[in-house]
Amino acid sequence: MKNLILWLGFGLICSWAQDGFARTEKSMVGQALPKLSVQWLEKKPETDGRAMIVEFWATWCPPCRASIPHLNEIYAKYKDKGLQIVGITDEDRAKIKKFEKEVPIEYAVGLDANGKYAKPFGIQGIPHAVLVDKTGKIVWEGHPMSLKDSQIEELLK
Repeated sequence: MKNLILWLGFGLICSWAQDGFARTEKSMVGQALPKLSVQWLEKKPETDGRAMIVEFWATWCPPCRASIPHLNEIYAKYKDKGLQIVGITDEDRAKIKKFEKEVPIEYAVGLDANGKYAKPFGIQGIPHAVLVDKTGKIVWEGHPMSLKDSQIEELLK
């Protein structure tokens, strides 16, 4: 019985990690993306007039770690068509640089040291991504692994 309860709990956590971690207290869809007021791990990316994926993540989060290669693939596929990807974390520069040696990140990383930028999003779990159109309006939000190519392609038209 104890093993059954453990397995059910594990299954619930895994399904929550794939879907529920991307939930927020409120939806930002239809609103303008707040100005990216973060420090940059490297140089500041070009974001004006660009379709974007903005993802909130952390090094300690297994679903976040799993979504990074997926976002790298999306970035490689669509960057020449104008897509920008920005990963936002509240962790420090040294921790992210060390982490990148293990899990390379091909897109821009923003450092939100005290979570000030993320706060208005009401994020209850990570990873959490928002898809932003060329006018700066958020058109989708959720788990980055559930983002479809068709959504990105529509945005880049």
